[in-house]
Amino acid sequence: MTDEQPYSGYQALIGWVVKERQPGTVTLELQLEAHHLNRSDYVHGGVLASLLDTAMSFAGLYSPDPNWIRKAVTLSMTTTFVSPVQSRMLTVVGRVRGGGRKTFMSSGEVFDADGTLIAFGEGTFRLRSGSENEAP
Repeated sequence: MTDEQPYSGYQALIGWVVKERQPGTVTLELQLEAHHLNRSDYVHGGVLASLLDTAMSFAGLYSPDPNWIRKAVTLSMTTTFVSPVQSRMLTVVGRVRGGGRKTFMSSGEVFDADGTLIAFGEGTFRLRSGSENEAP
């Protein structure tokens, strides 16, 4: 399943798109543009952290019912930057690793077009009210 409409104004600002979404996993893509770069012409670390935060949270928010939108807040997140980006396309994969009724833990990885690991992270997320159980 892919999504064409932005989830938020922030998504529209950054420009990532959902390429695949299934229970417990999500894949995002971002075509890098000049506004993603810092003054040294490298991808800004905040862009990579945003991509990881989004993918890791979305991995735990899958709903088979498109009318039931699950939401969460980030409780904690770590980000490790591994390699400089060598291409203009990034792929981000988020996976749920565990959790319970109200919280879940996820990991995420950012790759460039050559499959080089650029950054990875882990996060803990709390489901917002109405998101804990199966669709009504």
